[in-house]
Amino acid sequence: MLEKKRSRATIDDVAERASVSIKTVSRVMNQEPNVREKTRDKVLKAAKELNYQPNLSARMLAGDRSYLLGMLYDTPSNYNNDIQVGALARCREGGYNLVVDQCDPETDDVAQKVDQMLAQSNLDGVVLTAPLCDHQPLLDILKDRGVPFVRVTPMINLEQGPCVYMDDYQAAYDMTSYLVSLGHKDIGFIKGHPGHGSAAMRYKGFCDALKAHGLRLKEDFVKQGFYSYRSGMAAAEEIFADAPRPTAVFASDDDMAAGVEAAAHKYGLEIPAQLSVVGFDDTPIAEVIWPQLTTIRQPIPEMAGAAVQLLIEGKSRKGGAKSDNATQNILIDFELVERESSSAPAIASSS
Repeated sequence: MLEKKRSRATIDDVAERASVSIKTVSRVMNQEPNVREKTRDKVLKAAKELNYQPNLSARMLAGDRSYLLGMLYDTPSNYNNDIQVGALARCREGGYNLVVDQCDPETDDVAQKVDQMLAQSNLDGVVLTAPLCDHQPLLDILKDRGVPFVRVTPMINLEQGPCVYMDDYQAAYDMTSYLVSLGHKDIGFIKGHPGHGSAAMRYKGFCDALKAHGLRLKEDFVKQGFYSYRSGMAAAEEIFADAPRPTAVFASDDDMAAGVEAAAHKYGLEIPAQLSVVGFDDTPIAEVIWPQLTTIRQPIPEMAGAAVQLLIEGKSRKGGAKSDNATQNILIDFELVERESSSAPAIASSS
C-alpha cells in the first residue's frame, strides 16, 4: 500500500506553530518592516521546521510586488557565473526569483529589446553588470519605466543610481607594487575589454604604480585583451614572440591569465621560475590551472548579493521603490591572494 503523500505546509500551519496571526506570518515572509525581532525569529523558525514555501502567485496578489528580479549580463564568463551564483543565493534567502537575460551592448537595439522585456514582465528591480551598467540608453529606459536598478562595478556617472563596486584602480596598483617588491622590473600587461570601464581603471593603476616605483612603461609588453582565455593567450604569444621578454605578466582578469599560462607552456617558459603570471578576480579558474594563480580576489558573489539586497530593501519600504532610485553606493574591499604562479625573477631584469 502506498504511503499517503504528506500535504504541503500552509501559512496557517506556520501561524499556529509560531503562535502568531496569519497576517504576522505574511508580513515576515514579505520582509515588511515594523515586526519585532523576536516575533520574526519565531516565524522564520516555524517556517523552516515545516519546510514552508510561500506561494509566489498568492504573494503577488497580496501586494504590489512580483517577487521577480532581473539580472542583465553581456557574455558568459567565470565572472558572470559568480555574479549569478551570488544573486541567486540572495534571492532565495529573500523569497525572490531571478530572471537572467543576456544582452549585447554593442547592438543598436539593445535598449529597445530590454524595453520590450520590461513591458512583458513585472520585475521589482534589475541588477546590471558591466558593461551594461554603463550603457546610458539602457539606464534611461529603466528610469523612464520607473524600474529600480542597481549597478555592479560601474565606472561612470555613479550618481545615476545605487551601485556596488570595488576599487579596480587601487587593486591593480597594489598588484603591480607586489610584483615590483618581488624584484620584477620588466612587467607585461594585458588590457581588459575596452568596452568595460574596469579595464581602463586597472590599466591606469598598473601605469601609475610603475611610475611611482621609478619604472618605465614598455609599450611592447602591453597588449589588448578582451576578458577571455583566447584573447589572453593570443596577447601573451605576441609578447613572447620577440626578445627580450618580461619576467612577469599581469593580466586584467583570470581567464586571460590562464591564457598567458598556456602560452608560456607553449614557449617552454617555466612558471614562476622564468615568468610570473598574475590575474584579477579570483574566479574558480585561478585554482584549477597550474601553477595556481596569484590574483586579486574580487568578492563577486558578495557584490551580487549586496546588489540584490539593495533592491529587496527598496521594495520592502512602505510604498515600494518604483520611482525611488536614490543613490546608495556600497564599496566592497578586495584582497591580494598569493599562490604558486609568482616569485622573484630568476635573472635580474633591466630597469
